[in-house]
Amino acid sequence: MTEIFADITFDAEVIEWRGPSPFYFAAVPPEHIGEIRYAAQMASYGWGVVPVEAEVRGVIFRTSLFPRDGGYLLPLKDKVRREAGIVPGGSLHIRMRVTGPRPG
Repeated sequence: MTEIFADITFDAEVIEWRGPSPFYFAAVPPEHIGEIRYAAQMASYGWGVVPVEAEVRGVIFRTSLFPRDGGYLLPLKDKVRREAGIVPGGSLHIRMRVTGPRPG
C-alpha cells in the first residue's frame, strides 16, 4: 500500500500551456504549497518530483506535480481529460494526495 503524506482538496481552472504540443494543467492554490513542500520531503524520489494521486470528476489517476514559479501544476493527461470531460478554461474540483513512490 502506498503511503499518503498529504490529502488536499481544491478548485482550479484548467490552464493550456502551448509548446510543441499543448499540455493542460490545474494550478495548485498558493495556500497548499507549504503542505506539499513539507510532504515532498518524505514523498519525493529525486529531482523535485512530487508523486500524487488525484481525482477529478470521478476519474482517479497518478502523476507527478510540475514545479512552476514557486508553486505546482497538476498535469491533466489526455486520457483523464477525455474520461472526465475536461476542457481548457473549465473549472475543476480536485482531490489530490501526495503519495510515496510506487512500489516495485
